[in-house]
Amino acid sequence: MSPTLQGSTPSRRKLPFKLLTTAALGCLLMATAQAQMDGGYWTFGLGAGQTRSQFDELSMGNRNSTTVPPGGPISYSIATDRRDAGGKVFLGRQFNRYVGMELGTFNLGKFGWQTTTTPAGRLTGEIRAQGVNLDLVGTLPLTTNLSALARAGAVYARTRSQYTGTGAVTVLNSSPSQRKAEPKLGLGLQYAFSDHFQMRAEAEEYRIADAVGSRGKVRMYSVGLVFPFGRTVQSAPRSAYGAPAVAPSPSPRVEPMVMMAPAPAPMVAQAAPAAPMVVPLRRVHYAAESMFEFAASAVRPEGKLALDKFSSELAGTQYSSITVEGHTDRLGGTEFNQKLSEQRADAVRDYLVQVGGLAAGKVTAVGMGEGKPLTKAEDCKGTAQTAKLIACLQPDRRVEVEVSGTR
Repeated sequence: MSPTLQGSTPSRRKLPFKLLTTAALGCLLMATAQAQMDGGYWTFGLGAGQTRSQFDELSMGNRNSTTVPPGGPISYSIATDRRDAGGKVFLGRQFNRYVGMELGTFNLGKFGWQTTTTPAGRLTGEIRAQGVNLDLVGTLPLTTNLSALARAGAVYARTRSQYTGTGAVTVLNSSPSQRKAEPKLGLGLQYAFSDHFQMRAEAEEYRIADAVGSRGKVRMYSVGLVFPFGRTVQSAPRSAYGAPAVAPSPSPRVEPMVMMAPAPAPMVAQAAPAAPMVVPLRRVHYAAESMFEFAASAVRPEGKLALDKFSSELAGTQYSSITVEGHTDRLGGTEFNQKLSEQRADAVRDYLVQVGGLAAGKVTAVGMGEGKPLTKAEDCKGTAQTAKLIACLQPDRRVEVEVSGTR
């Protein structure tokens, strides 16, 4: 007869695991379809931190022990050790700026407890949990570098327990183990130090079977490192938000569109010479997708080649000033767009000065944000970030370089 270890048993809310799994699969299908156009990139990461368990130790003891003699009231005292260290490693696929998928392995550590019973006896238990997980990860940009994370997925965990009984307590199974799929949720923050290095702080909840017929949960509070890789020139250009824009191009060549100023009209002899007139010598447009990675301000190698060509063409040209303007489309937050346009304009200016050899005092940079679109509202309707709308707004995402002089 099992001892009646009296005490309150915490109520457990059952998560709709089937509904969660169905939603995750639906999001994965949509993200995969977009990834075929968008390209995306891979991530590798690892994390470590503290784990905290929440199991019903009393119920676990009742299920796996008996007392001699049986029957009668059972009194007890219980001591628990519910904290340990845990870790995880994962490989992920970032489909776009907002949606990714991660496949990982985890170890949640070891947790133990000890129960003293009457008739005189002692039951000692220990439980370990490790396994694999598949998570759908959503990313919400808060600033240029800081993002909020939310994840939902499933774990396939192996739970191993060890039980020892002394005195009047007899253990029914000293080493029960179980493998079972359960849901998993998490929230966190991520900061991108560069295109190839990020740091995360996360809180995750793993639902775990306890190997003797009950369910518990383990929370892990971790700090992790993430290393994006495989970022290449995509088959479809990206907006600042990582969504597909236009049809694939056969090569990553950067072809600036140059609009030359009209030829000056013939000069007419006058009694007094006219004062020099300031005119734009040329204005060059570069598509943002050809110059930068999505939501980034570091100039790509293809963009550097285009700027090198631009600098060489200016050699020997008399100019009074060069203005670099950064522009974005109207999608996303106004503050984010303004900041991104400023950073991109600064990056182009710095490259022209430091590498191109242009006079620093004559080159200025300004971020225009979304304030000067080339497209018309009636031609690009809507606010949802669909592939069609993003493609329509592609001309608005650009960097313009204007060279002015006198004649």
